[in-house]
Amino acid sequence: MEHLSVDVRASLRLFAFYLANGTIDVELLDGVDYHSTVFGFGSALEQVFAIYGNVLQVDADGMVLNDGDAQHRVAQWIRACCDPDYQVVPPFEAWETELHL
Repeated sequence: MEHLSVDVRASLRLFAFYLANGTIDVELLDGVDYHSTVFGFGSALEQVFAIYGNVLQVDADGMVLNDGDAQHRVAQWIRACCDPDYQVVPPFEAWETELHL
């Protein structure tokens, strides 16, 4: 079995770093304290990583094509959880939020 490419592993590591440090999509989440929402219960953190993994695209050489888009979709989900007036545009499609076993 092959491993994830170095580029995918780097994107995943940096995503986790930005998420934990409160610096994921700073424009969209400016002033939103999402730590208790995301890290308070395992299911929210699980959903964050599911969205990131579902949206992330990788080419045949293992190079990540859309890390920024994947992080933005996660930020939209977080914002919607923390701000009931926020509208996600475009709305999430089922495949973006699917939890794979």
